[in-house]
Amino acid sequence: MDLTVKLQVFEGPLDLLLHLLDKNKVNIYDIPIVEITNQYMEYIREMKRQDLNVMSEFLVMAATLIDIKSKMLLPKQETEGEEEIEDPRAELVAQLLEYKMYKCMAYELKDRQMDAERVMFKEPTIPAAVAAYEEPVDLNELMADVTLTKLNNIFKSIMKKQEDKIDPVRSKFGKIEKEEVSLNDKMAYLEQYALRHPSFSFRSLLEAQSSKMEIIVTFLAVLELMKTSKIIITQDYIFDDIKIESKIAA
Repeated sequence: MDLTVKLQVFEGPLDLLLHLLDKNKVNIYDIPIVEITNQYMEYIREMKRQDLNVMSEFLVMAATLIDIKSKMLLPKQETEGEEEIEDPRAELVAQLLEYKMYKCMAYELKDRQMDAERVMFKEPTIPAAVAAYEEPVDLNELMADVTLTKLNNIFKSIMKKQEDKIDPVRSKFGKIEKEEVSLNDKMAYLEQYALRHPSFSFRSLLEAQSSKMEIIVTFLAVLELMKTSKIIITQDYIFDDIKIESKIAA
């Protein structure tokens, strides 16, 4: 399913997700995470020529969706006496509801602003003599207790406030270079790897990748090969290492 959108239509990843939910007419409390993730990734691919600074928020949400999608794909083991496992989508649903609430509030404030333009009001009737009155200021008295020490302390306090505004983590970030990782190339690589290794570890496969983006694309490539039945995923216990078995004929 093709999804052609323009970046400027959406204010951020949550805005895009709300658009996809409305477009697919699905309940926000029961998000079909697989379908929505696939459509979201199609949008990310459309953004590949955009500024990476703009894409960063969308990529973070993409990683979150993939993480939720992976948790939804894990087999559920229910035993008596165990507490009910929390839905992996719960935190995302809460964020979407909060964002939707603020968005509705913004629309309400905008409507009130537009309505306010049609409101008539009475101009103030202050006598000219009163409006023109200015209280005399004695500059010598005003600056009497000001010393260089006090000015220096004020200057230091202002500079300290400016330093406190700097994020100690983000301020150390360097320039992020755009990294091109093709899903098709990664799928072809995995098919060749599966031919040489009939059975291998999912964890070791991810550890062999050189960057976070390459890990994400590798994970997507594994999902695509699962969909086409070229590989089979098994896991003995929850949180155990996932084993991948190749079904590709030599």
